[in-house]
Amino acid sequence: MSGEHFDTELDHPNAGSGSRHPMAERFRGYLPVVVDVETGGFNCATDALLEIAATTIGMDEGGFLYPEHTLFFRVEPFAGANIEQAALDFTGIKLDHPLRMAVSEEHALSEIFRSLRKSLKANGCKRAILVGHNSNFDLGFLNAAVMRCDIKRNPFHPFSSFDTATLAGLAYGQTVLAKACQAAGIEFDGREAHSARYDTEKTAELFCGIVNRWKEMGGWHDFDD
Repeated sequence: MSGEHFDTELDHPNAGSGSRHPMAERFRGYLPVVVDVETGGFNCATDALLEIAATTIGMDEGGFLYPEHTLFFRVEPFAGANIEQAALDFTGIKLDHPLRMAVSEEHALSEIFRSLRKSLKANGCKRAILVGHNSNFDLGFLNAAVMRCDIKRNPFHPFSSFDTATLAGLAYGQTVLAKACQAAGIEFDGREAHSARYDTEKTAELFCGIVNRWKEMGGWHDFDD
């Protein structure tokens, strides 16, 4: 099946449902979910997934977005996974830390997906779309873990995403997360960076800020306006 055909099928997940939920209207039936992963390298097929966090996005009565809640898991490397020491040095992850309390990939994904399905239903959406800073990286590791765990019902679109590096480059002229947050007036502590939880929550603030700024500028109105 070609990517074009697949996208045509999924590009209208709300078709025929009659839903008028404002979140579903805003993103054509998709629910934005911010995801960040910390890994043992850059190759999603061979390198370990070590941390994953997901922040759901809500919408207030005025149509403005806000970060809702975050799920975070430290993840056990899958059998045979490659882990580069340089990656551990960069993230500061200590695999042998007694309080790491890591879980399997399957447990982490199952818990995240279970929560996301509730959010999808609450927002009248049919599918989640990943939001990430350099989102292709996070989506690649997410999809690889889904395949390893043989999970059949992945709520995320398999290849489309919203990239806050691109959006921040457009909105603020910055593509590095810390600098983009600073340009947007969002506090960013470099000592906390490269934790999946922290980076996800900051990326969620950045995404909501950019979308809300666009709305304030008159760039989008719902169908009832």
